Amino acid sequence: MVVSVLEEMRIRSLGVIEDAVVELSPGFTAVTGETGAGKTMVVTSLGLLLGGRADPALVRIGAKQAVVEGRLTMDPAARAAVRAAEAGAELDGGELLISRTVSAEGRSRAHVGGRTVPVGLLAELADDLVAVHGQTDQQGLLRPARQRDALDRYAGGAVSVPLAKYASAYRRLREVAAELEELTTRARERAQEADLLRFGIEEVSAAEPLPGEDAELAAEAERLGHAEGLAAAATMAHAALAGNPEDPEGVDAVTLVAGAQRSLDAVSAHDPVLSALASRLGEVGILLGDVAGELAGYADNLDADPLRLAAVEERRAVLAHLVRKYGEDIDGVVAWAAQSVARLAELEGDDDRIAELTAERDVLRAELSALAQLLTDAREEAADRFAAAVTAELAELAMPHARVTVAIRQTEAADPEAGVDVGGRAVVYGPSGADEVELLLAPHPGSPARPIAKGASGGELSRVMLAVEVVFAGSDPVPTYLFDEVDAGVGGKAAVEVGRRLARLARTAQVVVVTHLPQVAAFADRQLLVEKTNDGSVTRSGVTVLEGEARVRELSRMLAGLEDSELGRAHAEELLAAAKAAR
Repeated sequence: MVVSVLEEMRIRSLGVIEDAVVELSPGFTAVTGETGAGKTMVVTSLGLLLGGRADPALVRIGAKQAVVEGRLTMDPAARAAVRAAEAGAELDGGELLISRTVSAEGRSRAHVGGRTVPVGLLAELADDLVAVHGQTDQQGLLRPARQRDALDRYAGGAVSVPLAKYASAYRRLREVAAELEELTTRARERAQEADLLRFGIEEVSAAEPLPGEDAELAAEAERLGHAEGLAAAATMAHAALAGNPEDPEGVDAVTLVAGAQRSLDAVSAHDPVLSALASRLGEVGILLGDVAGELAGYADNLDADPLRLAAVEERRAVLAHLVRKYGEDIDGVVAWAAQSVARLAELEGDDDRIAELTAERDVLRAELSALAQLLTDAREEAADRFAAAVTAELAELAMPHARVTVAIRQTEAADPEAGVDVGGRAVVYGPSGADEVELLLAPHPGSPARPIAKGASGGELSRVMLAVEVVFAGSDPVPTYLFDEVDAGVGGKAAVEVGRRLARLARTAQVVVVTHLPQVAAFADRQLLVEKTNDGSVTRSGVTVLEGEARVRELSRMLAGLEDSELGRAHAEELLAAAKAAR
């Protein structure tokens, strides 16, 4: 059951297309037209809707921006619909609208279901909506790395499940190996660092500094260095406030303030202002008495011992030495010591850490060996099925004697310690396992199997690629497939078989094909003609659905180059009838 269908695309100001609507069929749609008419813009437009790179050169000359809009019908429970809803998009009656705008300055915007979204979301949705198979994909599939990825995709869960576990173990092994390398190659530097830390910690520990001790000792040294002057000043201040016992006739501040208060108390009952002033003088007297008492205690307790001053200066010198080496002040020295203790413990634990990492590395290597073997076994099983399926497709594409095989090889590791064990051999491995995958083709009985890029002619290569793509499409969960001229180099009976095969695929999925072959177009449920106007642009009327006589004329043009050729028209009608009977 098809869970989504691309109903139509509207394209504005993209390349040669000024404004056109592309109406697609739920089954098989063929897009045809003269070379240079703009058929590739259909593929480009779909690529933009799928989150492809926005190239400002695509914007039509004179336009400010290019816009591509797509309308899809889909099951609200489909994964793409759920993901779009999570991004805030709305499905209108089971329809999802997607649009992409590219400005002439290169800015790009995307909208899904009426909501502005990151362009990356389009690529996410594309994984579940459309698979594009084109000539660039053919070239990609000629690379062994892409062939391995393609085989893995065909194999499904039999490979993807162990591959996910393998990838996780592989990443962890790289982390462990890097840490081991760092620990072992820097052993001498780390030992020297540990010695320096150990010496510093012992030096600080022997001094036993206290937080803030340097500031306290600096204040005490200042006080002790000026003890005599401080004591004399305190004694003189005390005498001025409270009087000198050796001079009974002397006048002091406490006595004078007390006398002033008594004078005011005598008359304060007659004026509240004087009463308030008398109270304030009482407070002054109490304050002067308190200060005088503290001055007397200060003078009595002041330590003028030169031995204590010497001890303070000696301690300050010890602390200053630590500050010069380990911090800006004693608080910094204490913090450095605490951090160094932690760092030293880490360094001294390296031997234990190396042992732990070595043990983990051995476990991971054993796990990778087991998973690599599982991947090899799963790939070999899938390779047999895949090769048989592609060979069967080739038989239907007029290559009945061709045989496709999938070679799965491993490269033996020069250093057994640097490889993983697969099949009893130490082999080179990477992030995707230990296997090298290559598609081989024997086009005729008795001919040797060679890499497909070397074993097939141009026309044969196109058919092989189409067979590969069709087999992949059968294992791919997406509901829409776009084939961009993968039938290049094919003609005659082989072209008829290509059309027949695509029509069969369209029974279970939506298929869109950009083609020059009338044999392929004849099998389509709907044929679209892309044609330019006299000024070289494609307008709204430039993409039309061909039916009846108009379709016969286009097929005649594709066959004979002449729309009104009687022989061409007869051949076109015959081709349509044969395709209809075959479907």
